[in-house]
Amino acid sequence: MNRYPLWKNLLVLLVVVIAAVYAAPNLYPEDPAVQVSHESGELDPTLGERLRKRLEEKGLAVKGVEQDAEKLLIRLTNPEDQLEAADLIKAELGRGYIVALNLAPATPAWLRAIDAKPMNLGLDLRGGVYFLLEVDMDTAVRQAMNRYESEFRAELRKARIRYLGVRAGKKEVTVRFKDQATAERARELLEDQYRDELKFDVAQEDTSWVVRARLTEQAERALKKFALQQNLTTLRKRVNELGVAEPVIQQQGENRVVVQLPGVQDTARAKEILGATATLEFRLVDEEHDAFLARDTGKIPVGSRLYFDRDGNPILLKRQVIITGDRIVDAASGIDNQSGTPAVYITLDAKGARAMSKVSGENVGKLMAVVFIEDKVETEQVDGKPVRKVRRKEEVINVARIREQLSKRFQITGLDSTREARNLALLLRAGALAAPMQIVEERTVGPSLGQQNIDQGFRAVVIGFLLVVAFMAVYYRVFGLVADLALFVNLLLIVAVMSMIGATLTLPGIAGIVLTVGMAVDANVLIFERIREELRAGNSPQASIQAGYGKAFSTIADANITTLIAALVLFGFGTGPIKGFAVTLSIGILSSMFTAIVGTRAVINLIYGRQRKPRLAI
Repeated sequence: MNRYPLWKNLLVLLVVVIAAVYAAPNLYPEDPAVQVSHESGELDPTLGERLRKRLEEKGLAVKGVEQDAEKLLIRLTNPEDQLEAADLIKAELGRGYIVALNLAPATPAWLRAIDAKPMNLGLDLRGGVYFLLEVDMDTAVRQAMNRYESEFRAELRKARIRYLGVRAGKKEVTVRFKDQATAERARELLEDQYRDELKFDVAQEDTSWVVRARLTEQAERALKKFALQQNLTTLRKRVNELGVAEPVIQQQGENRVVVQLPGVQDTARAKEILGATATLEFRLVDEEHDAFLARDTGKIPVGSRLYFDRDGNPILLKRQVIITGDRIVDAASGIDNQSGTPAVYITLDAKGARAMSKVSGENVGKLMAVVFIEDKVETEQVDGKPVRKVRRKEEVINVARIREQLSKRFQITGLDSTREARNLALLLRAGALAAPMQIVEERTVGPSLGQQNIDQGFRAVVIGFLLVVAFMAVYYRVFGLVADLALFVNLLLIVAVMSMIGATLTLPGIAGIVLTVGMAVDANVLIFERIREELRAGNSPQASIQAGYGKAFSTIADANITTLIAALVLFGFGTGPIKGFAVTLSIGILSSMFTAIVGTRAVINLIYGRQRKPRLAI
């Protein structure tokens, strides 16, 4: 009557074995490590051994060195050596290298081979990385001035007003005219177009008249607010692309953003992606003039700008921009079928597609270039004081002849590596930052407060587990011991599932586990009490076991399903810590139903199922 078929017993055993294997990586402590990568995406194969020798010369014990084509990981023995090693490596390598602190899993190779990983711990436990970024508002204003410069040229040409020159400064745009009458006419035109954004004045300088345009105070505040909000949105998209679970991205003050990345392993990549401001510009090539002559003489033809490609060769491009990166709605990296080189496949929005279609249709047979633009904020020591400077890199990554009219989808090539293609596609998908951001503070959170939280949380789980075990063993005897075994397997399943799906464990998540420990035996209590009732009613032991599990099932299912619904609602509408609590509670509910109903039934069947009239210890 109370016997499982062999396949069902084997299924229960298989689940327990798989849970034990995938929970095992959590038993191995992590090594403090320093991770090194290069902006180009490639490393010198001998770099690892060279840095090992350098660190050992300084008396630092290197536990291990792991290097592939894109990154280098140096394992050390303690956090103090890790910090000292990071400083030495930064001084040794200089500009162009990304050096980041890391906590590297020490999972054995056989577990890594089956993709068994320890579960991620939240920032409040071991956590990952904390970044404090500052938005460069001066650059945001300067970018707005550059945009107004292009718009002023277009408006004046459209109105057939002749001007001597238009120049964008840090906080103003100046337009020069021959006479006062033309300057006043231009001022009236521009003022009518930009009345709510800019304030204008006319003044005489030497023999010419100048119209100056500055942002109004209200427009400048709105611009800075927009830059911060746009950066927040872009950072959230980029973090989602990185696949970080339960990140915290929030504004601090008027120009700073806090980013917390719990459970991050590749902190160097996080730094590289968060602070980058890459975008693209598409321009026609000036084929009428000699770029080398323009470089040598310094005389740039009117209507053109001098750029350089990645080999240092000069290229003259038209000033008019066809489209910029903000018109890109999707980007994916891949390999070009014809050349076999890395490529990025671009999809434009409706406005960008119209502009590209119009210009490319009118210029079939001519050359078009793709300009890669990246702003990086760097801190340099000037007279012993840190000074921030924005370093802009503008280079032509691709020049191709327009063979036919382009539209919404096309591809760009000329990238150095597949890593660069992936990063560029990621940045274009997430959108460009409205203004450059500098990481003003970075720290790896964990060794002290995190370990204390882990210890306290672990202690809470153990105490709760032991109290429940003691109660069940005393009150339900053999059946109680079976429930205790199921409770242990339940904890094993929770850890294994969270490790397998890459969920992040936080302090609220530990609270969810403690709650699950208390709730997990509810189902067994209902079953055991039903068995007792059946025995008191005079039923046989085997019939009582059958009735206990059968008749209590609907009650157990109702109670757990309603709790699961509440947990799913918390996960759907909650944020951060609330999601962490909901995840562990949901997993705990599902695993406890399996262990309490299927698992304990399998063990009870093995103990009493073959006995004709067993004496139940319950």
